[in-house]
Amino acid sequence: MDKIKPLFTITATAIGGRNGHCETTDKEVKVELSVPKDMGGPGKPHTVTPEHLFATGYAACFGGAIDFVAKQHKKDASKVTVECSVSIGKREPVGFALAVKMRVEDKSLSQADLSAFVKEAHEKICPYSHATRSNIEVEFEIIGS
Repeated sequence: MDKIKPLFTITATAIGGRNGHCETTDKEVKVELSVPKDMGGPGKPHTVTPEHLFATGYAACFGGAIDFVAKQHKKDASKVTVECSVSIGKREPVGFALAVKMRVEDKSLSQADLSAFVKEAHEKICPYSHATRSNIEVEFEIIGS
């Protein structure tokens, strides 16, 4: 496991698991949770799932990682669009697992450049990619000019 020197730490507390409430200690993020109907839950309106939060965090972080890599190559990817779809499903023989599909688009960059930046961001920079490597399937669709 990699040891890090923390640059930033945020703490969140969940009460009631997937049918409860979650918030960060600084109160900047406060969400009500419920299990979606597709998973046998009540699917309450105006609620989210842990997958909502993971998809949002991974999309934002990965977009930042792509822009970081692009800047190292003297290119600008500050307008890159990252759409992150997170699926949850049953895992054999027991339990659940996640799968991710990323759609990355920036038509201001060539297809070759954007593909190279995505690969480098995924393999070397993004902490979400590091955390999920060899644990979940991550597929990419890359759209450059």
